[in-house]
Amino acid sequence: MNNKSFYIENYGCQMNISDSDIITSILLKNGFILSENLDKSDIILLNACSIREKAEFTLKKRLEQLKFIKKKKKIWIGVIGCFSKTIKNFFIHQKIVDFFVKPDSYREIHNFIYYSMAGKQYFSSVKNNETYADISFINLKKQNNNKITTFLSITRGCNNMCTFCIVPFTRGRERSRDPYSIIKECKRLYQNGYKEITLLGQNVDSYVWGEENEAKSHKSIVDFSKLLDLLAQEVPFMRIRFSTSNPHDMSDEVLKVISKHTNICKHIHLPVQSGSNKILKLMNRKYTREKYLLLVKKIKDIIPECSISHDIISGFCNENEEDHQDTISLMNEIKYNYGYMFSYSPRPGTYAYRKLKDNVPEHIKKKRLIEIIGLQRNHSFYRMQEHLDKIEEVLIEGISKKNNQYWYGRNTQNLVVVFPKKSLYIGDIAYVKIIDATSATLIGKSL
Repeated sequence: MNNKSFYIENYGCQMNISDSDIITSILLKNGFILSENLDKSDIILLNACSIREKAEFTLKKRLEQLKFIKKKKKIWIGVIGCFSKTIKNFFIHQKIVDFFVKPDSYREIHNFIYYSMAGKQYFSSVKNNETYADISFINLKKQNNNKITTFLSITRGCNNMCTFCIVPFTRGRERSRDPYSIIKECKRLYQNGYKEITLLGQNVDSYVWGEENEAKSHKSIVDFSKLLDLLAQEVPFMRIRFSTSNPHDMSDEVLKVISKHTNICKHIHLPVQSGSNKILKLMNRKYTREKYLLLVKKIKDIIPECSISHDIISGFCNENEEDHQDTISLMNEIKYNYGYMFSYSPRPGTYAYRKLKDNVPEHIKKKRLIEIIGLQRNHSFYRMQEHLDKIEEVLIEGISKKNNQYWYGRNTQNLVVVFPKKSLYIGDIAYVKIIDATSATLIGKSL
């Protein structure tokens, strides 16, 4: 059964991309071959997401397509990642999927495949404290020589229990990874050609190591601010980003560390979800509109050049027009650089699905979402204009999709910059003067 090839497709968030790297590393070590061609693969893995209804719908459509491939040749299909019981039962009934692997069982994914090939079912011994701290990504660079940015999970799971979110049920309770394994991995990645790392967690600000293990005094506890500080010093030429922050947990110390180090990028993704205190309480977000605005002010005071992005949900349970206008006014006050905006879809298993009524009509949700998206487009354009005539430090990530004579990269604020090619290469730092801008892209010329 060795030398079987596998192909992975991702649906959902950055955490899924990071998990795909973990899975790839495990399968490569167990004799499998990574394929970049689905049609020539023996095993097809779909990294699922149940956070939003659209991702599940896309996954269902994809599996309907794969059903035809499965009729023509012998392949094994596995659904991995964040999938709900509802979606699992649907796929079992359809008889398309051969095996399912949850996020804490990836170490045994080769066993799931072996058993499936033998026509049997494998039952995993799930570890509730799994962090995959010892899994190395260094082999992945060989698969893609142009890859210079990657993701690294520092926490897994979540304790916040937002009423709309299924993550605590699919990824389990929160646990943090050993900081020294994170530093070791970042050093290894840098030595293998990576230039930028994004630290991932459902809530990176609640990262803590040492409290239950070796802590004998307060000094021995490593929180997120200390982890950032250590990383910035130990890997000084590696760009460092992180996502996602929960406004309830972000500390002044984290902001001071970001301000202190030039290699920590000046961008914070700060999901707000709603500008209404009533809705925030129904969502169990643990902060108020006023505290959120105070935090944004603090970010701008400590890190004046920092960009801020958001998540917003339109049409949550019991949201009326006044609540919607609270969100609009908050957006007008902050003028985010960019954001991710969705209309609410109830997820089976969550508190909101069980206890709250999805009582905002679909056409109202869509109308409000269109207004939010339009306003954000205006704010994005406004924020992009602030960069005109400035010289930006840009990490070149690849060739522009719209013009192969241009490079594209991102500046410290996580904004996309395109500029004409010169004697530079992917992975180089370019100094670019911004001469034009759209709502999504800065256009420049290299100096």
